[in-house]
Amino acid sequence: MADLDRDVYLAGLAPGADIDHRGTPFTQSLLNTLLNALRDPATGHPRLGNAKFESVTFEGDAWFESATFEGIAWFESATFKGCAGFKSATFKDSAGFGAVTFKEGAGFESATFKGDAWFESATFKGSAVFRSATFKDGAWFRSATFEGDAGFGAATCKYIAWFESATFKGRAWFRSARFEDDAWFESATFEGDAWFESATFEGDAWFRSATFEGDAGFGAATFEGDARFESATFKEAVTVGPLVCAERVLLSGATFGGPVTLSFAAQRLECRRTRWSSTAEVRVRYATVDFAHAVFEYPLTIAAEPDPFVLADGRQLAEAALASTPDPGVRLASLRGVDAAHLVLADVDLSGCLFAGTVHLDQLRLEGACTFDTIPPSVHWRRWPPVRFTERRTLAEEHHWRASQPGAVRGWNAAVLGAGRAGPLQLAPVYRALRKAFEDSKHEPGAADFYYGEMEMRRHADDIPRSERGLLAAYWALSGYGLRASRALAWLGAAMLLTITLLMAVGLPRDTPKQTTTGTVPAGEGKVTFEIDKEDPQNPTGNRFTGERFEKALNITLNSVVFRSSGQDLTTTGTYIEMTSRLTEPVLLALAVLAVRNRVKR
Repeated sequence: MADLDRDVYLAGLAPGADIDHRGTPFTQSLLNTLLNALRDPATGHPRLGNAKFESVTFEGDAWFESATFEGIAWFESATFKGCAGFKSATFKDSAGFGAVTFKEGAGFESATFKGDAWFESATFKGSAVFRSATFKDGAWFRSATFEGDAGFGAATCKYIAWFESATFKGRAWFRSARFEDDAWFESATFEGDAWFESATFEGDAWFRSATFEGDAGFGAATFEGDARFESATFKEAVTVGPLVCAERVLLSGATFGGPVTLSFAAQRLECRRTRWSSTAEVRVRYATVDFAHAVFEYPLTIAAEPDPFVLADGRQLAEAALASTPDPGVRLASLRGVDAAHLVLADVDLSGCLFAGTVHLDQLRLEGACTFDTIPPSVHWRRWPPVRFTERRTLAEEHHWRASQPGAVRGWNAAVLGAGRAGPLQLAPVYRALRKAFEDSKHEPGAADFYYGEMEMRRHADDIPRSERGLLAAYWALSGYGLRASRALAWLGAAMLLTITLLMAVGLPRDTPKQTTTGTVPAGEGKVTFEIDKEDPQNPTGNRFTGERFEKALNITLNSVVFRSSGQDLTTTGTYIEMTSRLTEPVLLALAVLAVRNRVKR
């Protein structure tokens, strides 16, 4: 009798009829019979009116491919034990899949949702395929669980969740979603706001070439794999984050059309070839940041965040995914190809940054504690002559170049990625530009370090004439390019000691020449004329290194340092010694004073 009643019921159905099967268990054959009764002869596809399948259990596969739901389609709390196929289906009104369990694959490829699509708290234990699907109103995947490769919101999907090329014309809600494997949103279009707050991505999250026309909300989201936004487009003003990424945030090739604030706690942030068409602020923790060949037309700030990010509700962003990375500091990897005229760096580690090829580097603004690499410390005795380096700021490219030279001492960093082509010829203008940037910010000691680096690169550059390089080498040896006071004072002391020694040996006469007076007295009255002269100084003999001679030599030398004549009687050789001393020693004193000034000037 039940079969007869069912046959009568099915025979009375027509395409577009309303159906209500809440709580009804469906086998695969029974569902196929029902859909055949609703199949439109004109299209060959099922056409349903209001369809209510709440709490239904589909024992086998459920194929609704190319079906049209002209009214509401309600599958709340249903269970699909086999595959659920909604490929190319059309939902003209609301579609409710809240709390649904898909135990195997769920296919919504090329489906069209003209009303709200509700997948809240849905569980996808198999593949969840929404590739090329269109959501014309709100798409609600809040608290859904995707236990597979991809998903939305708190959904769970065990194998693959694909939203590649999907279009969301209304709001897309994936708040508190959980993706236990890769999540694919590649080439997806979000015409409304996209909300992924508190979502968890346990695999890689693919948003490559996605378009965000509204806000992109990823506050408190956690990415345990890579967050890939390569070539994505953010058309309006957006705030992305704060979010946590245990691996890399990849924004290379992305375009930002409006003002943007990015807040990331991540291992690495790659922004190569990005384009920024408005003001931007990038606040980062833990990350190594790569901005090579980025283009920005307005001020852009890259700043290290010293403390954990604070969410809108006042809570601190949990950073458990980065527990193995103790240092929250931010390191800049490259600015090659960047126009730095509008760039501001704050509290960033620049010890490994590549600067060669940066445009308008002299206009770069450095705020806070921006640190550079330093040269190898201490004295290196295991070579001749021994080498001692004085601490100064230096570039990563210089480290790489010096480490590649024959006979390089230990301590220079050879493992600088991408620095192989930069040599003295390329690095001299980089040091010059950074020197000017420090001078413009009234940081003279920092500018002095970069002046030293510039002169070092000029001294080693191949395009400098040999004579000029000789002068630079002498300038370096005497005073460290006017920046090493100790070196100039050491040379001054050595010159004074040499002068004293030479004066005692051959410069001071044997005895002080005696004055003689000669004249003729007329026989009668008349004028008497006297001539006063001195004996010629005699070359010294005997013991020349006595206390008296040392005192005289010291007096002559001290007067020479301040460019004064002592008035002492000297031998011919001593006269030339004094002249040489009066020429060289004041210069060495001036170089020492200049070096001190360059280190203390503000």
